[in-house]
Amino acid sequence: MRIVVKVGSSSLTDDQGHIKKEAIKSVSSQLAQARREGHEVLLVTSGAVASGVAGLGLTERPSDVLSLQALSAVGQPQLMAAYNAELKTHGLVAAQVLLVPHDFVDRQQYLHARDTLGRLLELGCVPIINENDAIANNEIRYGDNDRLAALLAHLVSADMLILLTDIEGLYTADPRNNPDATVVSVVAADDPLLSVSTSGAGSDRGSGGMQSKLAAARIASWSGITAVISAAINDGAVMSAVNGENVGTRFLPHDRELSARKLWIAFAAEVEGTIVVDQGAQEAIVTRGTSLLPVGVVSVEGAFEVGATVEVLSTTGDLVARGMSAMSSQEVAHTRGKRTAELAELDMKEVVHRDDLVVLATA
Repeated sequence: MRIVVKVGSSSLTDDQGHIKKEAIKSVSSQLAQARREGHEVLLVTSGAVASGVAGLGLTERPSDVLSLQALSAVGQPQLMAAYNAELKTHGLVAAQVLLVPHDFVDRQQYLHARDTLGRLLELGCVPIINENDAIANNEIRYGDNDRLAALLAHLVSADMLILLTDIEGLYTADPRNNPDATVVSVVAADDPLLSVSTSGAGSDRGSGGMQSKLAAARIASWSGITAVISAAINDGAVMSAVNGENVGTRFLPHDRELSARKLWIAFAAEVEGTIVVDQGAQEAIVTRGTSLLPVGVVSVEGAFEVGATVEVLSTTGDLVARGMSAMSSQEVAHTRGKRTAELAELDMKEVVHRDDLVVLATA
């Protein structure tokens, strides 16, 4: 199997941001065991910013973007040194790969990243991937590495995505407040649990929470990939997940697989606006896979330009689809309700072309 493992900052660092050697040792040992069993492994690791906090002797993690980016530059080499040292004891060589979300949107970048990672696996390396936070031109967003791991799993055609975190898995309720909460062992591809609202933020040392884990699991599921959320403290978590044992929460793959570009539109891109459509447009999009035309638009919310990702909602507020708009919000507002023939002079046909539209509602 080809496996992508992701581990978060809260599992790798202590309260002061120092890297926990035992955590790095455990993760490295599990990757080595998977390799001995004949599997290919890639690791997506957080912890650079948290490690940078300790490296500079700061008493707390700052919140401004430039400081976070600077800290990631300080912490990343320390993080890689720790992994290199542990993997070396197992006769393995780590290879650092820094990616940004754009690598999954631009076709040439996507293919180049795929080929490079494939070659590293052929050479017997363990690719260790992180987001290139130090030079990112946008804010370091919550949950990026969870989503990054899921998109990476799609990129390399992985068989499984394993998200190692500081809890056992997805619970029926918040275990901190409800002693009767239990771990959900299996989530089906169309289970509403994949889109439930959960706490967004993780610990002070990390940026992701269960919400970003669920988003990552959904991306994996819609890529035809099995995802597992399990506790990083379990030294056998990786192989237990690979062997199909009852560990953490297992998310089953969807029978509908999306392209990398559509995965990005559906689950990873920032939504900049909302378009409400009537029942006729909703049925045409969901059942016939048509483009969204102005005639079916009821209203538009938010200010956005051409190319922005928007949510398409029904008049009752249900999510129908997400797509990349072919019109600005002003153009949508100006053309809504008009038939194609009325728009011939304006050279405007679709609000969202079907090639840029991902249906998320069920027929």
